[in-house]
Amino acid sequence: MSLFLINVSCSTLTNPVSLEKCLIAIKEKAFSSSEYPVCVTLEDHLTSDLQAKAAEMLTRILGESLFYPKTSDPLTEFPSPESLKKRIIVSTKPPKEYLEASAAAKTALKDKGLVKELEKEDAEQKISKAPVKHEGLSDKVATLQVSEDVPGAAMSDPTSPSPKQVAAEDSGSDDDDSKKNPHYARLITIRQVKPVKGTSTKDRLKVEETVKRISLAESKLKDVCEEFPEEVVKFTQRNILRVYPAGSRVDSSNYNPIMAWNHGAQMVAQNMQGLGKELWQAHGKFRGNGGCGYILKPKFLLENSPTGEVFNPLKFKQPEIKFKVKAMMTLGWDKAFGKRHFDLFSPPDFFTRVLVSGVPADVQKWKTSVVDDTWVPHWNEEHVFKLKVPELALLRLEVRDHDEESQDEFEGQTCLPIHEIRDGYRCVQLYDKKGMEIPGVKMLFHFQKIRVEDAAPLSERNEDVTTTEKQENIVQPTVGQEDAVPPQ
Repeated sequence: MSLFLINVSCSTLTNPVSLEKCLIAIKEKAFSSSEYPVCVTLEDHLTSDLQAKAAEMLTRILGESLFYPKTSDPLTEFPSPESLKKRIIVSTKPPKEYLEASAAAKTALKDKGLVKELEKEDAEQKISKAPVKHEGLSDKVATLQVSEDVPGAAMSDPTSPSPKQVAAEDSGSDDDDSKKNPHYARLITIRQVKPVKGTSTKDRLKVEETVKRISLAESKLKDVCEEFPEEVVKFTQRNILRVYPAGSRVDSSNYNPIMAWNHGAQMVAQNMQGLGKELWQAHGKFRGNGGCGYILKPKFLLENSPTGEVFNPLKFKQPEIKFKVKAMMTLGWDKAFGKRHFDLFSPPDFFTRVLVSGVPADVQKWKTSVVDDTWVPHWNEEHVFKLKVPELALLRLEVRDHDEESQDEFEGQTCLPIHEIRDGYRCVQLYDKKGMEIPGVKMLFHFQKIRVEDAAPLSERNEDVTTTEKQENIVQPTVGQEDAVPPQ
């Protein structure tokens, strides 16, 4: 799952709602848009008895849809979304008691030699009949015996499964109690690791044998991406990074998610009730791959280069493609709105803004001329964007009504992942500020991608070029592109 970007949401200033109601709603609506897994992120501060109640609710309400690992051991690799279709997974921090028990078990594994050492000393003591100081070994062995014999001894929860139940769960036994009410910690598939006091963010980003999730506020993400971007990318190759809005955003505003995506962050939470270009970019990003809610990350974000180099979004390179955008016309406004919606006494004065977002070197913008007093403006104007990392670039389109006496008024927008846009004439659906479709309002474009090393468009190259060579130079479309940009 570290290979994918996951569409997530966040909310602010909401009224309290019971966990049971939330779980029922999730159960009913989880797969209405896509059959790919739904990840439920919990921010909990539960006591042991409440953990047992939460575990009971999760298993009772979600039933067979709830997925959790068969063993209590931390995962060394996250399961793929394909293997978790129609399943719901939980992500949160493991309970403190569980972590303490796990730490004790790890200590036991490291200190197994203490038992043999103590037995050896006891044997020598019997021979010499002289008192021998164990220098604290007895205390350590006592702890070791508790950890080995009673794995759940450190847990204060009276409803925790007994050692036999834990063993039964791990071995796939048909024990009814272990199946009906597994311990809360066992239900956590994606484990969040909380920062230890005094631990730097760079240390938290170290890659270990087991996989984990860490959460960073938007301001902290900005700092670490500017200070050590390659460590962030390397961490997200195997682990999950979640980014969330600052607590000061009580107005439901959003931060720019582009930086997080550029560095491989999988969970970039947004205030979905907010408005603005930040949320439009989130909508556009996840129109890719058929709108299923998961997007496969580019290869350079998944692994190092053949020379061992980690991708750095801040390091510029030569442009990879030329992306030609020709704005032709827009239509449907007169049917979607009344004649006096834009101006009281005349038709609107439309123009289009075309913006590209992605790595810093690819951020560009362009706008067409203003066409006065018409419901169906024709521009037929073209602009060429030189892109260095098209796999991470988004194309954002805005239609505005020009006003000479005041600020230009927003009328419609859309956002699309550039790597999924096909060459040719494309009729693009427009949306309002809330991201809702404006019925019947569309815009006609012509798109073309050209490799920078080619002097002319691929279609205009000499006829003696072999078919194989042509195929190698064509920018191939990707899976899900039919859903990203509808054909004319």
